[in-house]
Amino acid sequence: MREVPNVARLGDGVWSLPVPIPDNPLGYTLVYALATPHGPVLVDAGWNHEESWQALTTGLESIGSNVEDVHGVILTHFHPDHSGLAERIRATSGAWIAAHQADADLVRRIAALSGAEQSELELAQLRRAGASSEEIAEYAQLEPRIDPPPLPDHELSHGDTLDISGAKLRVIWTPGHAPGHVCLHLEDSGFLFLGDHVLPRITPHIGLFPFDDEHDPLGSFLDSLEQISTVDAWALPAHEQPFTDLAARTTEIIDHHEERLSTLSAALSPSPATLWELVVNLPWRKGWENMHTFARRMAASETAAHMRTLERRERALREHGPDGVVRWTSP
Repeated sequence: MREVPNVARLGDGVWSLPVPIPDNPLGYTLVYALATPHGPVLVDAGWNHEESWQALTTGLESIGSNVEDVHGVILTHFHPDHSGLAERIRATSGAWIAAHQADADLVRRIAALSGAEQSELELAQLRRAGASSEEIAEYAQLEPRIDPPPLPDHELSHGDTLDISGAKLRVIWTPGHAPGHVCLHLEDSGFLFLGDHVLPRITPHIGLFPFDDEHDPLGSFLDSLEQISTVDAWALPAHEQPFTDLAARTTEIIDHHEERLSTLSAALSPSPATLWELVVNLPWRKGWENMHTFARRMAASETAAHMRTLERRERALREHGPDGVVRWTSP
């Protein structure tokens, strides 16, 4: 577990408020508070847990404010460590919530599924990926998924400009980690709120789920890394710590994914291979053999995203077998 840092004043009316994520190796989410005459506007909200709520309220009090004063919450994306407390903040203060329209659309689709429907969708995807019957049965015993986040009051689009106390906060759509992930450029102050798009030491999860969807999240992520690398700003991520030299870090992440793409491409042959058979060719921090089925599904989702990019680059061919399992071959 990472040590949670202190509240930090970054200048020009911007503070970072670390909000813990209990029992999670990420440790905390950096929620950023921007001062406005109407009360603070938050970038992200943190995990929905009482310990997280207490840290957020204490953090706001330390900068001379409180939750009741919050004017708005801008979500970089819908994941629960970023959106979890947004509804509680809105209920307490009457604050508006803003998020990209692609994430709002996804939240609506998730909310339309019952718990049983969502569970069956995930189990069906494990079958299509080539997981064993034992692993599928193990996954079926996991706890129910977290409730979807609240729908935003305002849906954002790429290039939108928000007026934050007379300063321009520009929305940069950076899909990949989530369909509606955005970075936010406070242009006059030179701050760039990155969410999970670029982190200083780890790479965000880029997954394809369901595995047979036709979009290319990794390709979109790589394109948006190229876009963000040209922004001259102080990089403020949602995890770890602020950093400089954004261009160098984006290059490292691109190189990381290109290496994985090459490894998977080299593993292909004329003999069809399932996702479960291909995923073992990649290095995983804990080792594939030591991973729980939930972690394996995440790894498979990430591998599927790489396979989709290889398909788009005409370096892999996908086929759907009569058993319903998806397999790939070399072109």
